[in-house]
Amino acid sequence: MLTLVSFDLCPYVQRAAIALAEKGVPFERRDVDLADKPDWFRAISPLGKVPLLLVDREVLFESAVIVEYLDETESPRLHPEDAIARARHRAWMEFGSTVLADIWSIETTPDEAAFDAKVRGLREKFVRLEGELGAGPWFAGSRFSLVDAVFAPAFRYFDVFDRFVDLGVFADLPKVQAWRRALAARPSVIGAVAVDYEVRLEAFLRRQPSWLARRLN
Repeated sequence: MLTLVSFDLCPYVQRAAIALAEKGVPFERRDVDLADKPDWFRAISPLGKVPLLLVDREVLFESAVIVEYLDETESPRLHPEDAIARARHRAWMEFGSTVLADIWSIETTPDEAAFDAKVRGLREKFVRLEGELGAGPWFAGSRFSLVDAVFAPAFRYFDVFDRFVDLGVFADLPKVQAWRRALAARPSVIGAVAVDYEVRLEAFLRRQPSWLARRLN
């Protein structure tokens, strides 16, 4: 039995949970409080971050490493077989990490100008994605891939944001919008978080001394 060490709001944990679910691999999920890290967690997490994947006596860390390991050891493969296509997918996974970094800045920056700049930057990234997407429903067409597992947690943030503020990042981007909807309906994506995830995320956002928190009220 694999153990996924997680934090309830971590988007990087969701990547691993989605990959595990897509492959039908049973696993135990063990949440930690990152504001009060237990000693056992500090002892095994080199960076003090989640996710961790416990495999027998080994500890794997960093979400990209974890999902790559899972794709090498468990079927079905979520990466393309072609080496060029696989490298391209890995590059877009890194692109997805920059999207998450921008979202984090949007959630936490107290400065209006910095907030607006990050929203514009996000918009530009989604415009670039619009040009890369095909007929869908997934990033690579009819085949769900690790790129989808990376972007699903990023899109999930906007399910909460949209209830309070229209950031406009998806305006006039029909392919991105369709991809977002398809991911939101995917069972592996739905099951990657607790049923009250949106409530927890909203509570987290409201606790931040950020420009976004002021717009939620």
